[in-house]
Amino acid sequence: MQEPLTTTQDSRQIPAAHRTSLLELARLFLKIGVAAFGGPPAHIAMMEDEVVSRRGWLTREQFLDFLGATNLIPGPNSTEMAIHVGRVQAGWPGLLVAGASFILPSAVMVTALAWVYLRFGSLPQVAGVLYGVKPIVIAVIVQAVFKLAKTAVKSTNVGVVGALAVLATAFGADQLAVLAGGGFLTGLVYGLRSGKPTSPTSALLTGGTGLTGIAVGSGFVMPFSLTALFLVFLKIGAILFGGGYVLVALIRSNLVTHLGWITERQLLDAIAMGQVTPGPISTTATFIGYLLGGLPGAVAATVAIFFPAFFFVAISGPLVPRLRHSPLAGAVLDGVNVAALALIAVASWQLFRTAVVDWTTLVLAGLSFILLTWYRVNSVWLVLGGALIGVGTTLLHH
Repeated sequence: MQEPLTTTQDSRQIPAAHRTSLLELARLFLKIGVAAFGGPPAHIAMMEDEVVSRRGWLTREQFLDFLGATNLIPGPNSTEMAIHVGRVQAGWPGLLVAGASFILPSAVMVTALAWVYLRFGSLPQVAGVLYGVKPIVIAVIVQAVFKLAKTAVKSTNVGVVGALAVLATAFGADQLAVLAGGGFLTGLVYGLRSGKPTSPTSALLTGGTGLTGIAVGSGFVMPFSLTALFLVFLKIGAILFGGGYVLVALIRSNLVTHLGWITERQLLDAIAMGQVTPGPISTTATFIGYLLGGLPGAVAATVAIFFPAFFFVAISGPLVPRLRHSPLAGAVLDGVNVAALALIAVASWQLFRTAVVDWTTLVLAGLSFILLTWYRVNSVWLVLGGALIGVGTTLLHH
């Protein structure tokens, strides 16, 4: 009997009976992309049901191995899971087809919403939708911070690093320096405590130092162009550790604070549009790209934000077993994750002041937080409810 494939084996070693066509991959991930509401955990659950339970393309153990690997590299986890499945099932062409098929529905919907936003954004109905949705978005982000903090803060040392990251971010430190510094500090503490000689994975620490060097020069102001837009989102995609909501902090730091290309309000509008559409929240970049550069801007921003995910998945396969079993690499990752959480926390406070403008929005934010935290209400229903309340409130005031 043939031994089951492990994650250390190349995708080309999969028996032909277990591989699939590019058309089948495209059909599956387009379907998931259209229905993938609820954030990365919901996306991944849908993929597990389709790929493991229904089709048997991967064993549950293999699926979990890939899921663990996505936490070791930057980028949106659910998108990277789609890319992993595509690579395993059909090699490099499958990698491209599965990832693009998962992203495409959301990108198209967000582009259409961006067109509507620019054309009708001043109408009371559209303004009312955003008025009601923005406080819900804040509640979703804050709830995610609390939930992730329970997992991210694994020890007192990691908690201290997180607190330092919050202070550094609040005082204006570059987000790339914060992420690299978090990984460096937790890796350094592990090395000092263990007293063990550094393993090959210590390259992660020196890499972090290099990232800090890059960050020092990343705050310069440049005029808008499609090339500049592409490079900014390429940078964001390359350092997007800690889940989709870190994107909020990275976009705010780069496009609002440093470059001034968009306003806080436009950023919140972009996040809100990402919340009311299925698929990866990183298509927020698509919305912003359209605002700044029309359809070419939307395409440039979308390709740039997702390109690193394809790249890192493609090259990380052989490294995954070593990284997953390295205590030093795990310590560095703990630091990066808690630093990413600090970025989210600070950004959510800044955005809170823009979204919560009166008693209605304060009640919406508070009630949504309670429903998300204690009753686990799907955020999609809250966003839709917020949109209806916002429209109703706006019409009553006109």
